[in-house]
Amino acid sequence: MSTEPLDMDVDPKAYVALQSLVDEPAADQYLTERERAVRTHTRDVVAREVAPRAHEIDANHTFPHDNIQALAREKLCGLIFPERLGGTDDSNVAYAVAMEEISAGCAATSLVFMTQMHAAYPILHTGSEALANRYIPGLLDGSRYGSLGITEPGAGSDASSLATTATPTDDGWSISGQKTFITTGDRADVIICFATVDRSKGRDGISAFVVDGDAPGVGHGQPFHKLGMHGSSTAEVFFDGVTVPTSSLLGEEGAGWSVLMSSVVKSRISAAAQGVGLARSAYVRTLAALTRHFGPRLPDEHTFALADLRGRILQGRLLLQSVARQVDTNPDVTPGQIGLMKQCCTDLGFHAAVEATRILGPMGDLSVLGVERCLRDAKVTQIYDGTNEIQRLLIGRETTRALKELR
Repeated sequence: MSTEPLDMDVDPKAYVALQSLVDEPAADQYLTERERAVRTHTRDVVAREVAPRAHEIDANHTFPHDNIQALAREKLCGLIFPERLGGTDDSNVAYAVAMEEISAGCAATSLVFMTQMHAAYPILHTGSEALANRYIPGLLDGSRYGSLGITEPGAGSDASSLATTATPTDDGWSISGQKTFITTGDRADVIICFATVDRSKGRDGISAFVVDGDAPGVGHGQPFHKLGMHGSSTAEVFFDGVTVPTSSLLGEEGAGWSVLMSSVVKSRISAAAQGVGLARSAYVRTLAALTRHFGPRLPDEHTFALADLRGRILQGRLLLQSVARQVDTNPDVTPGQIGLMKQCCTDLGFHAAVEATRILGPMGDLSVLGVERCLRDAKVTQIYDGTNEIQRLLIGRETTRALKELR
């Protein structure tokens, strides 16, 4: 088996041709013409601008600034945002298929890409028109980087135990505390910071604020060394008496939990799409490598294993698209339904990459083939945006409630 970099990494036509092998009519029939056009456009941009840099970005831990700028130039960073703010006013399904394409080309780029949306969406959803006009256009055109400041050293999945405090002042709040594992935290220009105004109220005491990354008192840590997603920086962010005006509040005081919950719907679509995209990437890279070695007629053992992966990828894609469609059409989509999508699709990404390395045998862990990168990148998708254990808890609670209603 050749260990030279695959043609799909450097040849846009080869990349598009190989990725089209996993376009299943069973899933495509549920996409609108516009959503299929978004997928085609995103795949072309990824083939030209993103995938060719993926190996180098991973190997050198290089922040994918050029990739994000390319996606922004093509109006892909604002898919679910209104045109007045620089977006294209597309559906969540269009966003999901675009995220899938970017993840298949370079997962680290997709993580930065989705974090831009995660920072902009709470401002759109709960901020004032002035805040939206001030911050969102820069996040969509790539001139600003954003971060979501939730996780703390002692508060991960249980956001109600946040230690970062927002102390009222005459004209706003003073924020002090520490955030950790913050995507793009080392360079964030815009930070959505969740802090408690009244710890005795638990979740009802949390508020959300927009904070400028260069405001006095904001400190940015050095990026952590990580298993995967090497191009996406993850760092601590510190707040030392950071003054924010009343106008920077998102929603009402004490409404931070609801701001967070409305935001995770979008973020979990992102993570689920990453899972499907990474599974696709592992599948296509394995197929390409085997074909270079055996030709188009593969041994039965490989054909059978790849057939199983193809079926699982189709199942994940159908789940991703159907739940994203629910979000577009049904405001009452439940945490359990969102959790089922996030857990299943991100588990798919990791397990597909593990299986792909097994199929490739001794070549499976060679970096030039890119499958081991899929495996490393996929692992964290099971952890962030609510661990998959938390998703199973949400799903289980929903099932328990449904059983009680049957009595």
